[in-house]
Amino acid sequence: MTSPARHRARRWPWLVALVAVAALAVGAWFAGEYIARGIVERTVRDQVQKELSLPADQQIDVDIPGPILPQLVSGTLGEITLASRDVPLGQLAGDVVVRASGVPIRGDGPAQDASASITLDAAQVQALLATVEDFPASTVTLAEPDIRVAMELRLFALTVPVGVGLTPSATAGQLVLTPTTLTVADAQISAQALLDQFGAVASTVVRDWDVCVAQYLPAGMTLTDVRVEGDHVVADFAIDGDIIHDRSLQQKGTCA
Repeated sequence: MTSPARHRARRWPWLVALVAVAALAVGAWFAGEYIARGIVERTVRDQVQKELSLPADQQIDVDIPGPILPQLVSGTLGEITLASRDVPLGQLAGDVVVRASGVPIRGDGPAQDASASITLDAAQVQALLATVEDFPASTVTLAEPDIRVAMELRLFALTVPVGVGLTPSATAGQLVLTPTTLTVADAQISAQALLDQFGAVASTVVRDWDVCVAQYLPAGMTLTDVRVEGDHVVADFAIDGDIIHDRSLQQKGTCA
């Protein structure tokens, strides 16, 4: 009859082997995960650089939460975030963050949800507004919650400097700057008071400015919100999920 001690002795090598195999399986999983993540992230960077014609040395951060292998098996990336600084946007540049969820790996269907934010500093805002006819872009400063500019009212031989605080907003996909504060001789004045004093001449100051941003971005991106945060302007965009496979949405937009 076999003693319990000898029976345990026989089982022990099998237990060791089982633990070793399990350890190898776990190691293979993590090795596969590491390799797969590297391939996916590199592929995403390459595709973004190619589609947006970015410089080869453009730094693009790719973040895909959670294990990558199950997502590859399912054919869908649950979430992905792309971020890059000083991204060229035509004549402009800005810091861009893109977030998407439910992204098909083969690119044969729409993303479930996608959005983007673009952050511009004062110099970048000046470059954008310099494209607007008659806008005093060289005087732009940023002071939350407004974009501030210096303008002049001319009435006969009289020239009156006016400080204007413009609040940005998004209307029908366009950036709109609306005067909300007016300063004359270091004193705030209402729009109506300025009109009463200077008549129609004041309409050059008391007016909205429409700024088309579509020409710098893919047609599948629509401006939804814009605001001044500290010394930067932050613009939020909704992204059409079909932009992944619809070439028309990937082309630059147009201004009406």
